[in-house]
Amino acid sequence: MVGPKAGEMTHPIYDVSVRKLGGEETNLEEYRGKVLLIVNTASKCGLTPQYEGLEALYRAHKDQGFVVLGFPCNQFAGQEPGSEEEIATFCSTQYDVSFPMFGKLSVNGADTHPLYEHLKAEKTGLLGSAIKWNFTKFLVNREGEVVDRFAPKTEPSQLEEKVAALL
Repeated sequence: MVGPKAGEMTHPIYDVSVRKLGGEETNLEEYRGKVLLIVNTASKCGLTPQYEGLEALYRAHKDQGFVVLGFPCNQFAGQEPGSEEEIATFCSTQYDVSFPMFGKLSVNGADTHPLYEHLKAEKTGLLGSAIKWNFTKFLVNREGEVVDRFAPKTEPSQLEEKVAALL
């Protein structure tokens, strides 16, 4: 594995192993240098319509180096019960999602995925580090630093200025 170039900082977020929806193991290295919005998602949640706003934000800024990364999670009232194939079909047919979606993971508890361990350590919320509910959002700058955390009820359209400022 090649390390960073001389003078280049590395951030642990790029080294975290994740699984794409469909099974391919990868890490977040391919998103180095981009502004990221990392969101734990669910298909059967009252906040599920946020997929529409997330997709609109992604489409508005993807050409400037912005990416939404969706991570399905079934830890909140069983609101993401489907298989990964069902999740992919739902996101595609119901909300025309084109941003990257990843495999189901845990955001709280003993099985918390290392990505969420990192995100929560960098930015705590009103309840400390724990994720309160589906659609908690973390904003990461081009250098890989977690710069903000947003509550589940924060609509994607409310993030427009913060995203644009980082691009």
